[in-house]
Amino acid sequence: MAPDEADDRDGASPGESTKERVDRELIELLNDARVALPGVQVLFAFLLVVPFNQRFVELTTAERWVYYAALLSTALAAALLIAPSSYHRLRFRQGDKEQMLLTSNRLLVSGLAFAALSIALAVGLISEFVFGTGPGLVAGLGIAVWLAWFWYGLPLSRRT
Repeated sequence: MAPDEADDRDGASPGESTKERVDRELIELLNDARVALPGVQVLFAFLLVVPFNQRFVELTTAERWVYYAALLSTALAAALLIAPSSYHRLRFRQGDKEQMLLTSNRLLVSGLAFAALSIALAVGLISEFVFGTGPGLVAGLGIAVWLAWFWYGLPLSRRT
């Protein structure tokens, strides 16, 4: 194993103090949130205006429930992705930065899970509306599996 890999595995760089490591990791986490949040915000904005579209009345009851699940999961994703910034601001200089980092990491991972669910539901709903139930299920489930693998399966498979 190369020295870089060992350093990356335990999260510390050579000569980096615990405080420096935690500061760096917190900056990295907040940058990750900055990447994920705009996509969730755009999806949420789209879902907020959908009911005001004239064709929304054409949705079946089942399609409305899928829409509602997508809307709620997007709202939860946005809340969880924003939470680390709020946590950071409210706990600033309170001496628990490492705990803040661990909690914020869990919030971000959970927010990404809800974002993946939202994307899969939105793709499934639109595909079902345009092409019918079969293609809608295939598209929604296909996107869900794709996101689960690339956002969770692949990174977790590298742990061993």
